[in-house]
Amino acid sequence: MPTQRGYRQACGVARGLDIVGERWSLLVVRELLLGPKRFTDLQQALPTASPNALSDRLRELADAGVVRRRQLPSPGNVRVYELTTWGRGLEPIVIALGTWALAAPPTAEQVFVSVDSAMLTIRTFFVSTPEQPGVTLRIELRDHGPAGVFGVRLTSAGAEVAHEPPEEPDAVLVTTTDALLAAFGGEDLAGLVVAGAVITGDPEVVRHLVAGVRVSASTDKSSSGISGQGGRADRRQG
Repeated sequence: MPTQRGYRQACGVARGLDIVGERWSLLVVRELLLGPKRFTDLQQALPTASPNALSDRLRELADAGVVRRRQLPSPGNVRVYELTTWGRGLEPIVIALGTWALAAPPTAEQVFVSVDSAMLTIRTFFVSTPEQPGVTLRIELRDHGPAGVFGVRLTSAGAEVAHEPPEEPDAVLVTTTDALLAAFGGEDLAGLVVAGAVITGDPEVVRHLVAGVRVSASTDKSSSGISGQGGRADRRQG
């Protein structure tokens, strides 16, 4: 960020905001937490950001050492953006901010959920059990096309999420983002089935996934009833 637009304070909070405080900056970081993306992928995930604004944020984050540009080798041969090692240090900050904000009621305009944001919800809020055996899932969110294909591994340590699906998953879930978000925290698959989800392989693996993602709002506003409203808006991570 240019010096004239900075806060001109030496504390860590001000210095951090000088780096990632501009509009869209932290959402760019959110979108890169699960791996590299092309500029067009970022545009799809941040549809209300203008191309110029997105380009500016990427350039500023790259200049600051948070993001780097990389050319993929053939046959891909495309330019992608990814977090640097230092940039990945923002992950707990982004996750904590998203978790804290769940206590605030969403506005009527806050309806879009990016596919990576939905999948980060799994990684953030899945509650594992000590006896949980390692199982894998392929999740296809059909409303996002090829960008909606993910691999999930559930272990006793938590949930791992990646853009690369496993070759031989224990279960495959094909559904929509809305249906998946609405299913989190439920003890059965009825809602997914009604919404048209297709499950192949072991349905118990899918049930364990959705039941284990337990999203709750911050206790600071729990008296307002936000955590009990249900629905997609209350289950977004980012």
